[in-house]
Amino acid sequence: MNAEPPQSSPPSKLAGTVILLGVASLLNDISSEMIVPVLAVFISTLPGGSPVFLGLLEGAADSLASLLKLFSGPWSDRLKRRSGLVLLGYCLALGTRPFIGLATAAWQIFPIRLADRFGKGIRTAPRDALIADVTPEGQRGRAFGFHRAMDHIGAVIGPLFAAAYLWYFPANYQGLFLLALIPGVLVVVCLFCFLREPERHWAEARPPFTLTLAPFDSNFRLYLVALVLFTLGNSSDLFLLAHAQKLGVPDFLLPILWGAFHVVKSAGNFWVGSWVDRIGPKRMILAGWLVYGAVYLLFGFAQSAWQVWCLFFAYAVFYALTEPSEKTLVATLVPPERKGLAYGWYNFAMAVATFPASLLFGWLYTLHPQAAFTTGAALAFAASILMFQVRSERNAAVPKLESQAT
Repeated sequence: MNAEPPQSSPPSKLAGTVILLGVASLLNDISSEMIVPVLAVFISTLPGGSPVFLGLLEGAADSLASLLKLFSGPWSDRLKRRSGLVLLGYCLALGTRPFIGLATAAWQIFPIRLADRFGKGIRTAPRDALIADVTPEGQRGRAFGFHRAMDHIGAVIGPLFAAAYLWYFPANYQGLFLLALIPGVLVVVCLFCFLREPERHWAEARPPFTLTLAPFDSNFRLYLVALVLFTLGNSSDLFLLAHAQKLGVPDFLLPILWGAFHVVKSAGNFWVGSWVDRIGPKRMILAGWLVYGAVYLLFGFAQSAWQVWCLFFAYAVFYALTEPSEKTLVATLVPPERKGLAYGWYNFAMAVATFPASLLFGWLYTLHPQAAFTTGAALAFAASILMFQVRSERNAAVPKLESQAT
């Protein structure tokens, strides 16, 4: 394994922009995660709500979001401020998400879910690039860890609201989805009133809009290939919730399970973020992918509800290890002025595989759940072998390609 250079920058306060974006993610996830834990169950009550449809829905929604990140990332490189795209993305999600509760057939959820993910696709790559812009290189793991932790805290609070609501109003999903509008409005208000970003200036010409990989070396491209392979085995987590219900977790406890899962993810991101800066992101990614493979193997053999709870907690460790690490490695491997483009390609690499991953899992799950989980584990182990070959630093000659690429 390549030695990863330790980061020795002394810790300092996180930038106010990073903190505000963390608060926005917290509020947005309260809204989103009031819906997600019961979405699979709600879809199953509608005409046409089969596992294959769920795979098609989530695969298409996640792929759309990731494809849009490829465009929004490099476009934000051209702007003096990235914050406008961030705000627009949150507004789109706010305006569409609550309408899920009005659906009377599964197919009606399709355009609503796509519109929600459209907003996510517009905001995510510019937001990640903005976090990297305002954070010193030796502290990016901590900054991304903080942001993901705040996101997961919201994903704890949202399910708790959902569980309490469904306890008093069983199966009243429409009312729950409408309540999700409130924290969504708070996101937009906070960003509109408080998000401030210094203007960026270019030493030479403003970088043109381009989707080329030319500014990046073969090492970064190998990282993208490893991500594609891993994502092929990383289907929507809604399947895990549906499997949990099948193994005996009651409907009203699904939000509690989802919330407890995010408690572990949040604590892990706070803790692991600083580790990334000390020992390097590559080792953390490798460890996380191996944990993922082991957990998916065990999900295939689970027989009871208590095993599901244990596996969900172990699955949270995978997220804690990889979420701050993957984004930190992107910023490490690419030229500084191309961070938006790099985060676009990072998300696009996952988009290539997200749709077939969920569709494949849904199809295999209808044949036999164990086949679906074993396939996901095998792909994670294969991706880990490829990731082992990725170097942990950027080729110093790459910036010279910038003028050729543009």
